[in-house]
Amino acid sequence: MFTAIAPRYDLLNHLLSVDLRCGTGDMALALRKEGQQADITGADFSHAMLVLASKKNSSRPIRWIEADALQLPFPDHSFNLVTSAFGFRNLADYDAGLGEIFRVLRPGGEYGILEFSEPEGFMGKIYNVYFKSILPRVGRLISGNSGAYSYLPASVERFPQPPEILNRMKVVGFRDVSWTPYTFGIAGLFRGKR
Repeated sequence: MFTAIAPRYDLLNHLLSVDLRCGTGDMALALRKEGQQADITGADFSHAMLVLASKKNSSRPIRWIEADALQLPFPDHSFNLVTSAFGFRNLADYDAGLGEIFRVLRPGGEYGILEFSEPEGFMGKIYNVYFKSILPRVGRLISGNSGAYSYLPASVERFPQPPEILNRMKVVGFRDVSWTPYTFGIAGLFRGKR
């Protein structure tokens, strides 16, 4: 993801960014590492995740906010950059989520969704065996709870294919939308500009 936005990444030092559905803050911390002077916010509706995020070290504070991505507590045009890594597919309403992201982005601002997808062909067959059979079992053995590891493949399977998400982004008003697959299409980066 960072390679894709590297040509403009120095601007991050002067920007405001928010990582939605930030979980334990890995993406927000990665943004902090790249932009030491940027104002970075991590937002998630899970208080427990934000507590863990706030305990991670950072050279400069990150603002952690408990918030619903479908009703963000930020004024219009608040951020130059909005990111979301592996959380967007969990939204109850993709269009409402995209609308909120569009609303809080400044004109010219950029959005990046890093999300799982389902690869096709031979890789897709291998992926399905691992993701739907092996991963839930390993997750259950390690954590004692198979629910989250069964939910993951089910949520990826329900998530719309890239062309549909790109179309939804356009309908909301994003321009220059694109999807770049990674790791044989197991994940991909959706990008758009306001």
